Amino acid sequence: MPIKVGQDTAKTRRSLSVNGKTISYYSIPAAQEAGLGDFSRLPAALKVVLENMLRFEDDGFSVSVDDIKAFAEWGAKGGKNPREIAYRPARVLMQDFTGVPAVVDLAAMRDGIVGLGGDAQKINPLNPVDLVIDHSVMIDEFGNPRAFQMNVDREYERNMERYQFLKWGQSAFNNFRVVPPGTGICHQVNLEYLAQTVWTDSDQNGEEVAYPDTLVGTDSHTTMVNGAAVLGWGVGGIEAEAAMLGQPISMLIPEVIGFELTGEMVEGTTGTDLVLKVVEMLRAKGVVGKFVEFYGTGLDHLPLADRATIANMAPEYGATCGFFPIDGETIRYLRNTGREEDRIALVEAYARENGFWRDADYAPIYTDTLSLDMGTIVPAISGPKRPQDYVALTDAKAAFTKEMAETFKRPMGKEVAVKGEDYSMDSGKVVIASITSCTNTSNPYVMIGAGLVARKAAALGLDRKPWVKTSLAPGSQVVSAYLEAAGLQEDLDKVGFNLVGYGCTTCIGNSGPIQAELSEAIAEGDLVATAVLSGNRNFEGRISPDVRANYLASPPLVVVYALAGTMDIDLTSEPIGTDKDGNDVYMKDIWPTQKEIADLVQQTVTREAFLSKYADVFKGDEKWQGVETTDAETYDWPPTSTYIQNPPYFQGMGTEPGTISNIDGAKVLLILGDMVTTDHISPAGSFATTTPAGSYLIDRQVQPREFNSYGSRRGNHEIMMRGTFANIRIKNEMLDGVEGGYTKGPDGAQTSIYDAAMAYQDQGTPLVVFGGEQYGAGSSRDWAAKGTALLGVKAVIAESFERIHRSNLVGMGVIPFEFTGGDTRKSLGLKGDETVSIHGLDTIEPLQEVPCSITYGDGSEKTITLKCRIDTAPEIEYIEHGGVLHYVLRNLAKAS
Repeated sequence: MPIKVGQDTAKTRRSLSVNGKTISYYSIPAAQEAGLGDFSRLPAALKVVLENMLRFEDDGFSVSVDDIKAFAEWGAKGGKNPREIAYRPARVLMQDFTGVPAVVDLAAMRDGIVGLGGDAQKINPLNPVDLVIDHSVMIDEFGNPRAFQMNVDREYERNMERYQFLKWGQSAFNNFRVVPPGTGICHQVNLEYLAQTVWTDSDQNGEEVAYPDTLVGTDSHTTMVNGAAVLGWGVGGIEAEAAMLGQPISMLIPEVIGFELTGEMVEGTTGTDLVLKVVEMLRAKGVVGKFVEFYGTGLDHLPLADRATIANMAPEYGATCGFFPIDGETIRYLRNTGREEDRIALVEAYARENGFWRDADYAPIYTDTLSLDMGTIVPAISGPKRPQDYVALTDAKAAFTKEMAETFKRPMGKEVAVKGEDYSMDSGKVVIASITSCTNTSNPYVMIGAGLVARKAAALGLDRKPWVKTSLAPGSQVVSAYLEAAGLQEDLDKVGFNLVGYGCTTCIGNSGPIQAELSEAIAEGDLVATAVLSGNRNFEGRISPDVRANYLASPPLVVVYALAGTMDIDLTSEPIGTDKDGNDVYMKDIWPTQKEIADLVQQTVTREAFLSKYADVFKGDEKWQGVETTDAETYDWPPTSTYIQNPPYFQGMGTEPGTISNIDGAKVLLILGDMVTTDHISPAGSFATTTPAGSYLIDRQVQPREFNSYGSRRGNHEIMMRGTFANIRIKNEMLDGVEGGYTKGPDGAQTSIYDAAMAYQDQGTPLVVFGGEQYGAGSSRDWAAKGTALLGVKAVIAESFERIHRSNLVGMGVIPFEFTGGDTRKSLGLKGDETVSIHGLDTIEPLQEVPCSITYGDGSEKTITLKCRIDTAPEIEYIEHGGVLHYVLRNLAKAS
C-alpha cells in the first residue's frame, strides 16, 4: 500500500541515482540548507527519527516545522529536548504469543466497527505486518534423533486452533503475512531476511521513495535488528495494533546515551561475555526510556553478529533501543545474508548521502557517554534472577554459594536420592542446559564455538551428566545448515544437544518437563535446582517451575555446564570430568581458539545458505499447508474454543468517549516490591490444575497434558485474567512468607488474586496495585496490562515504571502513578487494608501531580502527592476513550 508523505516536504526532497535507477529521499542536509537548523552532529539513531519528521511534515498528523527544528535544539541543548512528536514506523513485527491476541483484537474490532455502523474493511493494517510463529514449540522430547519431529508433532496437536485462526487472519487482513512454525525466531528471521536497513515504497503520487527501515514489534527484543542499523523497539500489542491501523506513536524526543567501545575481544571470550558486561554497566547507568548508540574504534573489530547480540538485550539494560550506525560491516552482513545487490548499493549510497554513515570522523553529540575497552572482557555468566546480575566466571562458584546463603537461605550439600537412578540431587545441580534464543543462536561465532566444545569433549569421551536436560533450539534454519556443513551437529548430538525445534523454547519458558523423579527429589528436599541457557531472560519462575536459579551464558559455556552438571564448580580451575583413560579434563582442554572458530565461520556461513533457507519462507511445510481455515470478513468465534475467544473490550461500546473519573474508595489488590517484571504480572509458562486457569480448563474437560502454557492461550481472556499476577514466585507483601498469586479478599481471608478481584467487582469496588522501582520490567507483554485492567484495577502506584509497561497500562485505560517526595510503599507503612482515593483526574494534564488520600485500617488518614504518568496529550484521550484501541475504533467508525 502506498505511503502517504507530507504535502509541504518538497523543500527537503532529493533524488539519488543508484545502479542506473533514480529514487527519491528526504534529505537531512537539505533541511539544514533550508534553515531548519544544524543537524550535522545528531547521532544516527536520532537522524532516523528526524527523517521521519521530514517525510511526514504537514500530512494531517500534526508533524510541524517546529518538530523538525526541535532536533537542532536537541543538539544545541547538549542532547536534551523532550518535545512530544508523532512517529510512524515503516512496519510491524509480531510473534505468535503476542500476535494471536493482537489478531484477536483486530477481529474483535471488526465486530465492533460493524456494531457502530462502520465498515469492517476499515480494520486493516495500513503498514506491512509480519507475524513469525516461534513461541509455541515446547521441549517435550530431547537428547535423541527423533526429538525435533516429535516436538513439532506435539506443537501442531496443541496449537491447531491458534494456527487455524492465524491462517484466517492471513487471508482476511491486508498487509499481513505469517511465517509458519519451524522457520525460526522472529528477531532472527527479521535480522537475516525481512530487514532491509533502507526501506523503499511508492508514495501517493506513485514515486518510489527510500527511507530508513524502521519498525515496532510486539516483543521487547525487536531491538535486535538495531545491530543492522534498523531502528526498532518493542511495544505492547495494543500500541502495535494502533500503529498498524495508522495511529502515529506519540513519543518524546529521547535522550541518546553514547556507549564507546574500544579495543578488541581477547582469546577465550565471546560476544555473550561482552553483552553481559554491557547490560551490567547500562543498568547501573540508568537508561530507561533512552536510546543507546554504540560508537568508537572498537566497532571496527565487532562483527554484526555481536552487534545484534548487544542490540537484542536492550530491554535487559532498560533502554528503548541500542543502535549501531551503518558502516562497512553492515554492508558486508547484508551481502553475506543474501540481500539483493541493488538494495545493498542503495543502503550504502543513501547512508553516505544522508549523513547516516559511520566513518573515522563520526563524532556525534550525545546526552551522556560511557566507555568500555573490549580487551578487558572476561568469560562470565549472569544470574540467578536478573540479566544484570553479572558474575565473572572465576567468581561463579563462590557467587552461587553466597546466593544459597543470602538469597535462597538454604544449605549447600543436602542430598536427596532420585528414585530409580544411581545418583542423588542436591542444590546447584544443573537440570536444564539449553542453547536457545535469538540472542545468541543468531551469532555463528558462539554457535560454531559451542559445536567445537562438543567435538573436543566427545573425542575425549565426555558426555552430559544424566540429570541435565539438554537442548538445541536455533533461531533459524540457517544455523542448522552451517552446523551440518561443519560436521558439528553430529558432535553436539553426541553430548545431548540434539535439535529440538526452531523457536524460543527455554528462553520463553517452553523448556518442557524435566524427569518426574528429578522433580520429586527437588521438591522433597526443597532444593535449588539450576538452569543455564544462552537466552536473554532469567527472571523468577520463567524457565521452569522446578528451577529457582537461572543463569545466562554463552552457548559454549552452556555445553560446558551440561558436562559439569553443577554450578558448584570453578570451571576455570576444577576438572569438569574425566576422559576415556580416567584423566581429569578441564574446560581449557576443550575450549576452541578464536582462529578455529573464525576459520569455520568463514567456510560454512555462506550467502548461499541464507538464500536457500529463506527461498520459501512463507510457504511452510506440509503440516502448515494442511491447516484448514475459514474464508470470511469477520471471524466466526467458536464457542467451545479454549484458545480463541471474543474479548469483551468492544462489546456494547458507544460512539462517544467518556471522561476521566476520580478514583474513590479503592481497595488494595497487591503490594509488590522492586523489579516486578511482566513475567510476574502475566507469566508465559506452564500452570497447574490447582490454579484458577487450571480449574477453568478442567471444568471444560481439558486434560492437564493439554494445558499448554499461558503464552499459547493469550487468545482467551478468561484464562489470561485468571493468570494475571499468578507467577509462582510473585510475592504479595500483604501476605507473610507466601509465594504465588494470592491476596486477601473483601472478607480479609487469603484467596487467589482472580477470586478476590471478582469479589470486589461484584461489590463495585475499584482496585489499586502498589509497587516499587522498575515496575513492569521485562517483556513487552500486553497481557500484563490487559489482565490488570480486566481484574478491575484502576491505578498502579509505583516508584518508577519501565517504558513499555507504562505505555501498555495507559493503552488499556489503567492510570500509572509514581510516588513523589520520597514516599514509598514502605515509608507509608502500607499493609493492604487501606482505602485509596485519587482526585484531580477529571482535569488531568500530562505529568500532572495529584493528591492521593490513604485511609488506613485503623481509621487514620494521610494525603500524599502522586505524579500521574499519563505522559502526553494523546494519552489523555486514550484514557477518556477507555484505551487506545477504543480511540482508534471510534475514529475509524466515524470515518467510514
